[in-house]
Amino acid sequence: MVSDNEDMISLGVGEPDYITPWHIREACIHSLEQGETSYTSNYGLVELRDEISRTYTQKQGLYYDPTCEILVTSGVSEALDLAVRAITDPGDEIIIVEPSYVAYAPAVIFAGGNPVPVQTCMEDKFKLTSENLKKAITPKTKAILLNYPNNPTGAVMDKRELEPIAEVVEEHDIMVISDEVYERMTYDTRHTCFASLDGMRQRTIVLNGFSKAYSMTGFRMAYALAPAPVLAAMMRIHQYSMLCAPITAQVGAIEALKNGEEEVEKMVNEYNRRRRLIVKGFNNIGLDCFNPGGAFYAFPSVASTGLTSEQFAERLLDQQQVVTIPGNVFGRAGNGYLRCAYAASREDIKEALDRIENFISNI
Repeated sequence: MVSDNEDMISLGVGEPDYITPWHIREACIHSLEQGETSYTSNYGLVELRDEISRTYTQKQGLYYDPTCEILVTSGVSEALDLAVRAITDPGDEIIIVEPSYVAYAPAVIFAGGNPVPVQTCMEDKFKLTSENLKKAITPKTKAILLNYPNNPTGAVMDKRELEPIAEVVEEHDIMVISDEVYERMTYDTRHTCFASLDGMRQRTIVLNGFSKAYSMTGFRMAYALAPAPVLAAMMRIHQYSMLCAPITAQVGAIEALKNGEEEVEKMVNEYNRRRRLIVKGFNNIGLDCFNPGGAFYAFPSVASTGLTSEQFAERLLDQQQVVTIPGNVFGRAGNGYLRCAYAASREDIKEALDRIENFISNI
């Protein structure tokens, strides 16, 4: 087993390497000591929805009504499933920007829809262009699924770059599912919530959560923001499939939003140092790597080695005990790349880069 090998260095798992901050864990412990172990409202705790609403008002200038436009879910994965199922009729097409998170296309298929990939490339810094979006739209197009900052590439799109996408969305009368779970992890520009663009609030389902920014992956705590009629449709599915998110995790999420800013800033600053280290390292050893603007992933090209993504990842693991994810699992646009998570210590990143350089020199 990879996890049993003490010499293994993993750049594979998309999970923070930080333990959930103590004050968040303490809030959860206290709630258990007080016997708070019941179901909550299907929508989630009122206090948590109020905090989410306050956060978006302060940071994005967007007001969401806590009573009918915010739904607390068990992870962004559930929020994604609810969003897709709520808006998709059999045969509808959902555009997916590739490289993309591995769950997107299956979620569309499970809902009876057809995923339509639109490829991005390193020359465009893996950003979606309005021209490519237009080419993919047909009379069957129901929505586009966006993910910026992006997993697996780390690409970001700022307000100026998103506005032409919004114009196409409005022109063709389609919806947007915007997965913004990495929104706190941007390094060179301020994150723009897609719903904050002109005319987009009523067309957009925003997905976000606590797993990345607050290092709360195991809590499975997230939420969806959407216009009331759309959220009501999502709620009908949620109340029969999940009922409600765990109350203890919701208590932790409240504490995170109220008092977690200092820890978030510390983690993001450290990720930024690691980002510079790993990108410089890849380029120095001959693997072309663009500078990701967000998340905690680097996406170097291995095309110069003559190996496919899978060949490179498998041989690197076998010969140097370094775990990476072959880019092709994120769609055809990922062929020839590796996803490397820099949610690892700087010491491990340096050692992994040395091992990768040794591996390349022996190809």
